[in-house]
Amino acid sequence: MPTYRIAPSILSADFARLGEEVRNVVAAGADFIHFDVMDNHYVPNLTIGPLVCEAIRPHVQVPIDVHLMVKPVDRIIPDFAKAGANLITFHPEASEHTDRSLQLIRDNGCKAGLVFNPGTPLHYLDHVMDKLDIILIMSVNPGFGGQSFIPEALKKIAAVRKRIDESGRDILLEVDGGIKIDNIAAAAKAGADTFVAGSAIFGKPDYKAVIDAMRAELAQI
Repeated sequence: MPTYRIAPSILSADFARLGEEVRNVVAAGADFIHFDVMDNHYVPNLTIGPLVCEAIRPHVQVPIDVHLMVKPVDRIIPDFAKAGANLITFHPEASEHTDRSLQLIRDNGCKAGLVFNPGTPLHYLDHVMDKLDIILIMSVNPGFGGQSFIPEALKKIAAVRKRIDESGRDILLEVDGGIKIDNIAAAAKAGADTFVAGSAIFGKPDYKAVIDAMRAELAQI
């Protein structure tokens, strides 16, 4: 059975109490903290930068999983590594040289990955599997929290799972967008092992109850 990881997205947290929020969600059973970085350029929203990552780093021991929705990406990668990120993913369309950006992440001591939007083809994976630690499939179009899961993403998850298995490499397969208790099992059956959930967790009063319910769904697979 795969090792499943729950990665709550702080995009849906109460930013006035962010330190408390990340501590509480880790105490509730979170495996990663997912950190959404938007630049109002690559995506139509503006969120948080390295200073916020640096601020929450002392509050949690779990990995911080930084998803860069910014263009260009190379300039900001070392800043997030220095701020305490453990994993850094970016969109191939936002890099002039995907291979170079992946190597830059690794050179700065972090695990590296690519992110695929619903309309992004998978051919970007063809020549960089040896530099990947994680692949993130977006099951919504990036930019805003609280969107509904796009079912077509299940086919893309399955296609990436096949590539990972054929490569023989230990690469995490993450899914982000509209993940809830009632669809997390479908994403896992398609091949995902790491699940980003924002409003489904932070939008509820009892974080542990939601995470426990998600794990119960995963345990039945």
